[in-house]
Amino acid sequence: MSTDAPKVPGIPELEAQEARLTLPHFTYEDAWTLGGILVGLARERRAPVAIDIRRGAQQLFHCALPGSSADNDAWIDRKRRVVERYGESSLLVGTRFRAKGTTFEQSSRLDPDRYAAHGGSFPVAVEGAGVIGSVTVSGLPQAEDHAMVVEALERLLGDLTS
Repeated sequence: MSTDAPKVPGIPELEAQEARLTLPHFTYEDAWTLGGILVGLARERRAPVAIDIRRGAQQLFHCALPGSSADNDAWIDRKRRVVERYGESSLLVGTRFRAKGTTFEQSSRLDPDRYAAHGGSFPVAVEGAGVIGSVTVSGLPQAEDHAMVVEALERLLGDLTS
């Protein structure tokens, strides 16, 4: 584990990330490009992650890299369900609960076997349409999963708007 691992951002920063990372569109090709960016980042860092990208209920991209396991797929499903339910990143949802002095598991009244408000799943939002999907990484500590997704979305947004 590196000593420069990202810290969990605060609520204002997490909200700003979501506002900033709204895409002009999100096509099948965009999902493939985003998946490629994430695979490239993970390979550069030798990160043992699984990656999942969805539009609605349809899985558009999935990749499991060396060192990941079926447990990562289970974490992906649990974190993705939080994004689908709340329309916000799984890290933001968990951070909101912690800011209230509780935890998601204690206070959400949702089954922790089906929902996990841990970092790594981020809403795919499109201008004029709102949240239309999710992109999820699992395999690293939650702040690192989240940071990898944010970095990839920043690169994709740069490509789409340049």
